[in-house]
Amino acid sequence: MKKQLLAAAILLTGFTASAQKVPYTNCDNCWLADSLGNHRVVLTFNGTGKVAKAMINWRRRDDNPENKRIIIEDAKTKQKITNVKIGAVNRENGELYFEPTSGKGEYFVYYMPYKNEGRSNYPKGVYLKPENTASADWLNTLPADKQIPAATVKEYQSIDAFNSFYPMEVIATKAETETLISKYKTESFLIFPEDRMNSIRMTKDLPQRWIEAYPQAKYVGEAARGENFAFQLGLYALKNIENVQVKFTELKAANGKTIPAANLFCINTGGTAYDGRPLTKIVNIKQGEVQALWCGVDVPASVVMATYTGKATISINGKPAKTIALTIRVNNKLSKDGGVSEPDKMTRLGWLNSTMAQQNTVIAPYTPLQVSGNTVSLLGRKVEVNQDGFPKQIQTYFTPEMTEYATAPNNLLTEGIHFHFINAAGNKINLKSQGIQFTKKEPGTVQWTATSANDSLQMNVSASLEFDGFIAYTVKVKALQDVSLKDITMHIPFKKEFAKYMMGLGQKGGYRPENFEWKWDVAHKNQDGAWIGNVNGGLQYSLRDEKYVRPLNTNFYLQKPLLLPTSWGNDNKGGIKVTFDGKAVLANNYSGERDLKKGDELYYNFTLLITPFHTINTDFQWATRFYHAYKPIDTIKQAGATLINIHHATAINPTINYPFIAWQKMKAYDDSAHAAGLKVKIYNTIRELSNHAYETFALRSLGHEIYSPGKGGGFSWLQEHVGDDYIAAWFVPEIKDAAIINSGMNRWHNYYVEGMNWLTQNVGIDGIYLDDVAFDRVTMKRIKRVLTKDGHPGIIDLHSANQYNKSDGFDNSANLYMEHFPYLNRLWFGEYFDYEKNDPDFFLTEVSGIPFGLMGEMLQGGGNKWRGMVYGMTNRMPWSDGADPRPIWKAWDDFGIKGTKMIGYWVDDNPLKTDKEKVIATVYKKDGAAMVAIASWENTDTDFKLNIDWKKLGIDPAKATITAPEIKSFQPAKTFGMNDRIPVEKGKGWLLVIK
Repeated sequence: MKKQLLAAAILLTGFTASAQKVPYTNCDNCWLADSLGNHRVVLTFNGTGKVAKAMINWRRRDDNPENKRIIIEDAKTKQKITNVKIGAVNRENGELYFEPTSGKGEYFVYYMPYKNEGRSNYPKGVYLKPENTASADWLNTLPADKQIPAATVKEYQSIDAFNSFYPMEVIATKAETETLISKYKTESFLIFPEDRMNSIRMTKDLPQRWIEAYPQAKYVGEAARGENFAFQLGLYALKNIENVQVKFTELKAANGKTIPAANLFCINTGGTAYDGRPLTKIVNIKQGEVQALWCGVDVPASVVMATYTGKATISINGKPAKTIALTIRVNNKLSKDGGVSEPDKMTRLGWLNSTMAQQNTVIAPYTPLQVSGNTVSLLGRKVEVNQDGFPKQIQTYFTPEMTEYATAPNNLLTEGIHFHFINAAGNKINLKSQGIQFTKKEPGTVQWTATSANDSLQMNVSASLEFDGFIAYTVKVKALQDVSLKDITMHIPFKKEFAKYMMGLGQKGGYRPENFEWKWDVAHKNQDGAWIGNVNGGLQYSLRDEKYVRPLNTNFYLQKPLLLPTSWGNDNKGGIKVTFDGKAVLANNYSGERDLKKGDELYYNFTLLITPFHTINTDFQWATRFYHAYKPIDTIKQAGATLINIHHATAINPTINYPFIAWQKMKAYDDSAHAAGLKVKIYNTIRELSNHAYETFALRSLGHEIYSPGKGGGFSWLQEHVGDDYIAAWFVPEIKDAAIINSGMNRWHNYYVEGMNWLTQNVGIDGIYLDDVAFDRVTMKRIKRVLTKDGHPGIIDLHSANQYNKSDGFDNSANLYMEHFPYLNRLWFGEYFDYEKNDPDFFLTEVSGIPFGLMGEMLQGGGNKWRGMVYGMTNRMPWSDGADPRPIWKAWDDFGIKGTKMIGYWVDDNPLKTDKEKVIATVYKKDGAAMVAIASWENTDTDFKLNIDWKKLGIDPAKATITAPEIKSFQPAKTFGMNDRIPVEKGKGWLLVIK
């Protein structure tokens, strides 16, 4: 971005000589921005006396400049001048009187000083109000205007190029704009073609640059062969215009060579949605507003050097209105990568319409779907479909240890999932099924439809099952005649042993309540479903309708919450009851009474995720040791880590979620790490986007497609350049990186996939570190495909802060992100989690990942090292002081934990238990030896005795020893007898070796 703006700062194309008299310059870090602001005017005074007058034609884009403080400083002494009088101030100019304290010389006028309030990472830039500091004596001696010598404007300065307003944010005056408009009274709009390096930024003002250049009917640009070349067409509406569209002709050279019209595009009027569907955008422009149309030409590498000409036709309301002559001079330079290694040239806009990795191919370790009759088999699971289209039975094939696949199935349901339709009299309305029809049988996706009906209601069911265990149901209920209903419900009848735990709907992860009832409250709660299950079998389900839009998360839920499903919510009459009836744990999803008119349609859509997704990979857990910081390679190697996570706000990944600024440095670091046998992953997610993204204003031109609407504010740069209608997000003070919240599901996901592919193939990253993601499983699958392409490891770990709070809508992190779990390698769920007060069932379900085939690590305060080991978790280097995992890593290596079988305390036939209910043990077993992690949840210090099934453990008790190896900051060395009572402190435990 700095290169882009620096280029803008020296580019004078289209300006007259008079516009160059007062230059716009950058004085890098010449003053302290947080007290004086980012902009100043340099004045020169050559007069005499105690008063100078300055008339400054600053052409400001900010509103109400008269309400902002002006600070004048003596350039020689660097002292603030107190004797200042502010005359008339508006957006176009300002009238100032001040005491020239050093006589002749230079003086600085700071005209947008601010201070940051609030949290350092979520600042609120507050512009200082005007102040009166002049003495009465000085004010009383002011002569008449004509007698006051003038201080002239020498230059307009910004604190650096990134903060510069020049040239696209220097406004035209009202008079200039009115003069322009008067020349084109019969026109609906004007077109100002603009270079790609001068992003159109303002929507409510014309830049002075355009007044001096006037609207033009031609665009001329120069591109390399093979380059993804971008340009802008700036539209200024002289009256309200609607449905703006752009059509291109082919570009043709004098020698007859052509660039096809299909190679030209406009991102503002259409493209490809994040899920691969065609996207048509409606562009309306209000009178007096500016709309940038970002266009592109994918220049074929095969074309010859020549000048290619064609046309762009701009239509409004379906009628051609204006034509722009396009001239693209293709030089002889060959751009092998389309120019995407130079993103400051806006060469990546075409990525917004990418379909890369969209095909639903099977991703390892998953296996192709197989259909036999009405049963679909997938990795570790089966789904038998009933004639009505809903699951008759769902089975999993996992042992309770989660380290192996079982031979006998685990049936999750007592009977099939089904709907009930109850009339106003309380009687069941029966629908007759017309049978099931499979419409797609592919390795990655199986789809089917079914219709059930009677004379009053018809239910059309279409479903899609994917290779990872995700099932999406579209259930359309149509009234064939007027009908009054007491209820429409969906029942999910769980077997009790596979409804042991529950998470979601306001319930923290843990044991399922015996009786539970929940009601919709989308305004405050990000809740539309739950996970119910056991370690080796369960279901997550979510209730939706056809209008479902993924809400915002991580502090921003309340600004874009769930939409209440018309069907399930039914004006808040709907809800969920979970009860045990002696045969089944019944999840009764009801919607309440309603009247339907003939022809009315309701969508009772829902999704299912069958858990777990695969067995846990304990050897990956032991061998892959994260170092979560940017440090020298040798330092990390010596620490014993094997994988480096590079956060943002570092030298090689400076800006949040935009890892393209310093990619050359990143590549050099990755290469060095690989040479040392280490892997490198980078922070890059979708939720918010750095203001340093080269495409910031191109994305802003798309309205609310990429960025969420909001109240604006935040860091000063956002207020000064983005203006309004956005949500300010994370901010890094050290590098002044200010992010903006994404809108959710949009074409930036296409860019994200392309960017991750480029980083994998060209920079050599080994995966990504995700931090509370805002994208859905469609994008996650695509990311996993590009990260693992061509043999790359594609390691993904996901961090989440506890989402169970007001700002996040009281959701559970594991429930929120479960759709992503099939593609993760590790969890880091721990920020704002309490490791001391929560019970083991909470850690098992919300933190460990084990019921889903994953393993995790701890975070907040370094976690509880004793309790963590019950789940195979340590903390992560070097994140928490006093919680160094290296002593435990050493204990693992000394024992030889690789290759062991993990037998958790949740396994009923665990070969080792204690005689205290709240002192629990997990065994890591191998031939002739076992490492046993023991942790206490007792309320006080206590002791316990080991109850060992030696046969199951595979150790001869006559020859066995029980020792506690010395582990720094964990436990002293100790030997215990077979029948000893072992002391344990409150909240602590032991790591014992039996062999």
